[in-house]
Amino acid sequence: MSTSRKTKTDPVATLRKAVMAALEELKAKDIREIDVRGRTSIADLLVFASGTSARHVKSIADEVVKYAKRAGMPPLGVEGEESADWVLVDLGDVIVHVMLPRVREFYGLERFWSLRGDHEPAADDEPDADAAQAG
Repeated sequence: MSTSRKTKTDPVATLRKAVMAALEELKAKDIREIDVRGRTSIADLLVFASGTSARHVKSIADEVVKYAKRAGMPPLGVEGEESADWVLVDLGDVIVHVMLPRVREFYGLERFWSLRGDHEPAADDEPDADAAQAG
């Protein structure tokens, strides 16, 4: 007697895989993921990546949309395509931010979302002394 179980696929894992493939395909820079489950209801995973120019940022975001659609999970929305210095792709459980490095640094969303429960930044998120003096 054989038993076959249907395995339910994890939509976050499916989206994550599609997003990472798209980011790698178009050579996005400085890719970072932050699991925000239990800290917010807006998403389970935030993904940040940089492009080298506005055209590159837009192309990366377009590729994320294409890969998500192929995975059967079209985006709920895409914002920022006109200026393309920061494009947000809302995939529901996964939100992808593709930014120019200067915009990414200015807004510091990764530092915000990386805060620990005690409101101290994680060790790898500490600004270095040279950067603090340059600003």
